[in-house]
Amino acid sequence: MTNYVTKLIPSEKPDISFVERPWGSFRQFAFNEDCTVSLMSVLPGQRLSLQSHTGRAELWIVIDDGALVQIGDIVKEYKSGDEVWIPANERHRLSCTGDKPVRVMEVAFGNWQQEDIKRYDDDYIR
Repeated sequence: MTNYVTKLIPSEKPDISFVERPWGSFRQFAFNEDCTVSLMSVLPGQRLSLQSHTGRAELWIVIDDGALVQIGDIVKEYKSGDEVWIPANERHRLSCTGDKPVRVMEVAFGNWQQEDIKRYDDDYIR
């Protein structure tokens, strides 16, 4: 079995900074950290495979309403602005329940690599 753990993987959701400015504010999800940021878009009625990763933990920031997320055996609907923490080795899946694509920003902590995906169920038979 290949060891995909090559970088520090936090066991809990990192602190999110809230910074106010005269023009408004911003939230900082990672600050000078080694991480990978991706914007996922799932089409209506579609879903990712049920999967886990040994080499990374993920923080998902939901951009659009209609995100159905499974973590372990718990399935919950999330709306725009919600944050979802997915520890390393935890089974998870993102589905789109709405009539428009749902976007989720993923901040992955650890070593992001396609090869560490373990699929338990996949609509696309990969």
